[in-house]
Amino acid sequence: MTSEASSGSHYARSGMLRWRVQEEDSTVLIDVTPPEAEKKGPYGSTTHASKPGTQQAAGAGSPAKPQIDFVLVWEEDLKPDWPQDSAAQDRTDMHRTWRETFLDHLRAAGLRVDQLDVQDGDSAVHYALLSASWAALCYYAEDLRLKLPLQELPNQASNWSAGLLAWLGIPNVLLEDVPDVPPEYYSCRFRASKLPRFLGSDNRDTFFTSTKRHQILFEILAKTPYGHKKKNLLGIHQLLAEGVFSAAFPLHDGPFRAPPEGPQAPCLNQRQVLFRHWARWGKWSKYQPLDHVRRYFGEKVALYFAWLGFYTGWLLPAAVVGTLVFLVGCFLVFSDIPTQELCGSQDTFEMCPLCLDCSFWLLSSACALAQAGRLFDHGGTVFFSLFMALWAVLLLEYWKRKSATLAYRWDCSDYEDIEERPRPQFAASAPMTAPNPITGEDEPYFPERSRTRRMLAGSVVIVVMVAVVVMCLVSIILYRTIMAILVSRSGNTILAAWASRIASLTGSVVNLIFILILSKIYVTLAHVLTRWEMHRTQTKFEDAFTLKVFIFQFVNFYSSPIYIAFFKGRFVGYPGNYHTFFGIRSEECAAGGCLIELAQELLVIMVGKQVINNMQEVLIPKLKGWWQKFRLRSKRKAGASGGAGQEPWEADYELVPCEGLFDEYLEMVLQFGFVTIFVAACPLAPLFALLNNWVEIRLDARKFVCEYRRPVAERAQDIGIWFHILTAITHLAVTSNAFLLAFSSDFLPRAYYQWTRAHDLRGFVNFTLARAPPLFAAAHNRTCRYRAFRDDDGHYSQTYWNLLAIRLAFVIVFEHVVFSIGRGLDLLVPDIPESVEIKVKREYYLAKQALAENEALFGTNGAKDEQTEGSELSPHWTPFRVPKVSQLQQ
Repeated sequence: MTSEASSGSHYARSGMLRWRVQEEDSTVLIDVTPPEAEKKGPYGSTTHASKPGTQQAAGAGSPAKPQIDFVLVWEEDLKPDWPQDSAAQDRTDMHRTWRETFLDHLRAAGLRVDQLDVQDGDSAVHYALLSASWAALCYYAEDLRLKLPLQELPNQASNWSAGLLAWLGIPNVLLEDVPDVPPEYYSCRFRASKLPRFLGSDNRDTFFTSTKRHQILFEILAKTPYGHKKKNLLGIHQLLAEGVFSAAFPLHDGPFRAPPEGPQAPCLNQRQVLFRHWARWGKWSKYQPLDHVRRYFGEKVALYFAWLGFYTGWLLPAAVVGTLVFLVGCFLVFSDIPTQELCGSQDTFEMCPLCLDCSFWLLSSACALAQAGRLFDHGGTVFFSLFMALWAVLLLEYWKRKSATLAYRWDCSDYEDIEERPRPQFAASAPMTAPNPITGEDEPYFPERSRTRRMLAGSVVIVVMVAVVVMCLVSIILYRTIMAILVSRSGNTILAAWASRIASLTGSVVNLIFILILSKIYVTLAHVLTRWEMHRTQTKFEDAFTLKVFIFQFVNFYSSPIYIAFFKGRFVGYPGNYHTFFGIRSEECAAGGCLIELAQELLVIMVGKQVINNMQEVLIPKLKGWWQKFRLRSKRKAGASGGAGQEPWEADYELVPCEGLFDEYLEMVLQFGFVTIFVAACPLAPLFALLNNWVEIRLDARKFVCEYRRPVAERAQDIGIWFHILTAITHLAVTSNAFLLAFSSDFLPRAYYQWTRAHDLRGFVNFTLARAPPLFAAAHNRTCRYRAFRDDDGHYSQTYWNLLAIRLAFVIVFEHVVFSIGRGLDLLVPDIPESVEIKVKREYYLAKQALAENEALFGTNGAKDEQTEGSELSPHWTPFRVPKVSQLQQ
């Protein structure tokens, strides 16, 4: 292939398309032609290769038109008068040299590279279309330990709700027949010497699925050098980071919309099947076709949607129970005796002023607040808190079973990630090299002691950012206090009673704005810190980044609810001895209690965040996609591309690159925290989470199917560090709800009052109010009341200490009951279902039979055949080596 030109004069000035087609390389890297004498036995059937509806990319397997497995893109400015200094020119020349060397090495690695140039007078977009040879596919399939099918099975996909409805004889409206259901297989790791024993081995065009081909191509791209290997000049990651290539992606199967004539289902490609039966808004009430998602996008993406669907399904019973508890609260508003007494007290209870210059106020003016508080604070809240604690424990236990089942069905049960390569940014910035203890080769190295110092310094930055969050929280507290004072001084009796609630509501909105701003700042800062810490592998980098972001976001999102739940109103003091905060009296809870304020804070932050996130997920990809299309099409002549004449690689390059699943997981984990940690205050939280997730599934599905370039199909066995974070949140939620019920709810004071007053709640309001001390009353010439368990001198009464002991005992009992039940369920419910264990053993047996060496290596007397000793591959096997740069130049 000819090299690229260094100036615009090399190109024609009119828009055109130009192919540079490389002749098929005749070098045989691996000859895996099956010997005629090899017997297939029960293996080697090709039934799956000829199923109707199983679509491959156009031109698959044809020597003249090979299947396009991957696309590399780079752009070039052809303006002849564009000024460039010497440094920029050197950089351009270096990028060109790297690119040409990289493409030459890809050809030597057994790839076919066809180049297409789309250009007009001022610019050009170059597409390198990569196709893997059969030999390269076989070699890397064995090198990567890919699992390929031995024997076909009926599809084992199942859903617990579908089984339950079938057992009850109820029609299942969630069920839908999706065409082209991927079959399941017993499989084992591929070995080229045993090729005939694998299912479909006699059809090279369909033996490797598109996702397997993408994995192999990406592995080749990641390992191929473009310069001196000792300087770690290798891999597509680093070339993308350096700007040598603009993009690298596998092609979609075709357009996601079906042709206008409406073909039959078997004629739809995989992307169209996913759009029609998954990504459309009208499919919100149907099961997700997870096997189709896994076949098209790979295990990592499918596992995310499996987790999201599993979590959303479990939110349904939580939302139903939470809504029923809320409705019980609505009924109790009008039948609760203490609330009726408070509303009917008229001028019986004159309350102490809310500030130094404020007037006295009547407790009856807070009737609406007390009724609102009763919506969430009643006996049903205790039941719901216990229910949600067990719900969270069961959710994680059954997810472990679900993930184990999916890992087996999707061939990830024995997934062992190979030795990870250094990250491109790490390799480019590492100050020295050192031998890898596993491979023995020199690799970029960063001293562990220096990394530890950097991580400690990064921890200081995290502490500083947490301090910034605390400062924002303090400012919100001061805002609420000052706002409550200003409203109380308005002279309006009704506004004075609602002063605390008005200040709280406006403070919640301001707090949400602070949270969103700080989130954007810190995520950017966390990226910089994690890169500066010089983590060698991508896994370590992602884990460190995830931990940093979650710690900060936990404090950022939950600091205000934690303050309201556990600190607000605890350090107010009493009339005549009020505590101050920056010279202002400490906040106290309104007449309805702090629980209703906590519910309000949760709904504002959680629902507000969900609405804003969904708007961003709808608008941002569309705006990015629009800008990419506008930028590319403005470079071309009018009518040169577009409509039916646009090639698939051009259409896919106009899509938005997939940025990973980090933000999606973070959003769900934070939501899980809102649903579990503070659920005692807001039984409607699961309902709002359920509604959001129904929308979230379709939004994410549409992004992957319609708006993103097709990501590389990555393998994964579980959801990684996020599962450990969810486990920690679950344990924290049990303790948090126990303390909420004990110290923020009226449940225990009511129970204590009923126990000491012969089961009669009349007089409960008077029971919770204390009289102002004599000195305070004498200074104001009138007696007032305040909410507390104190005697006439302001000291804690015996009732306070009795309640404190009951509260602490309740916390201990609540935690032990939940954790004991959870531990029992952990012992009773195995992490791996018995049916899966049986299938794993069956698959191991079939793999052992299929790859048995007895026929090939042993004679009738049991002696090993000398001709094949030490050779695991066929006699035609030739070891694959990427030639050195000097050899290519020769």
